[in-house]
Amino acid sequence: MKIHYFAGEEWEEKLAREKLADHDIVFHNGPLSDFPDLADPEAEALCVFIEAKIGEAEMARFPALKLIATRSTGFDHIDLAAAKPRGIAIANVPYYGENTVAEFTFALLLALSRRIIDADERVRAGAFSTTGLRGFDLAGKTLGVIGTGHIGAHVIRMAQGFSTKVLGYDAFPNAELAQKLGFSYVSLPELLAASDIVTIHVPYNEHTHHLLNRENIGTLKKGSFLINTARGAVIETAALIEALKSESLAGAALDVLEEEGDMADEAALLTAPHPRAEELAIALANHYLIEHPRVIVTPHVAFNTTEAVERILNTSIDNIRQFAAGSPANLVPQS
Repeated sequence: MKIHYFAGEEWEEKLAREKLADHDIVFHNGPLSDFPDLADPEAEALCVFIEAKIGEAEMARFPALKLIATRSTGFDHIDLAAAKPRGIAIANVPYYGENTVAEFTFALLLALSRRIIDADERVRAGAFSTTGLRGFDLAGKTLGVIGTGHIGAHVIRMAQGFSTKVLGYDAFPNAELAQKLGFSYVSLPELLAASDIVTIHVPYNEHTHHLLNRENIGTLKKGSFLINTARGAVIETAALIEALKSESLAGAALDVLEEEGDMADEAALLTAPHPRAEELAIALANHYLIEHPRVIVTPHVAFNTTEAVERILNTSIDNIRQFAAGSPANLVPQS
């Protein structure tokens, strides 16, 4: 197969060339969106990450395309409706390290609970003082976990070590898991009202778009904290800002933002011939969150450990190899 590989690091190229030695690989330093004029009538596979959206226009530039292998669990950056009639299969990485994102979730939670970033900034500014830096214990608090799949379940396991009570919400509750890990499933409104900390671990799709929104975010327990390492658009940005302003939320830690792609290319957004008003409003709202003293924002790095990236790359390579061999694995359903 002829494969175009986007946004790879040097060590990735070496590994991919070794494991895909029988294939023709073209490497590109940057996402597909950095190469708007790139077209290849012979390319049969694209290996991509989440930075750029792949829709009908992008697929049309590769008329022989048979496979898009995304180095991610999420696939909302790929237009499945455009891929299906073209016969293009989508392969993802369903599991690359539930511990990886769960560990980062607790890193964010501890940074919030113990005011770690505030403390560090104060010392760097030359003030060695504890005034105003009092945190809170996790022991005895209630942690609400939205989404109890592989990552959410690992968060629950870790929470046990902190002696927190856990409530879970999932569209498909797993009674066996709840019994095994000692937590209770409740409705989403019950979880929001009872949790001291809420953490989100759901995939992004039409059912989870703005799962937290203007209608329900006000039911959060007053003084609670919110963590999102899933996808930005699971939370309605305007609703999140309202909750912070009203102090329903005491703080938040966000590894993802709604329309975060626009944050990397704000100049294009602001100077577009036909301004995208809704996206522009969200981008401006994101700046409010970034500057907010009770919000921690990181640039979508929960996945980013050496071990996890190696697992992601190895799985993606295997997805390509197995597809080429006629035994595809980890294909995304296209209804």
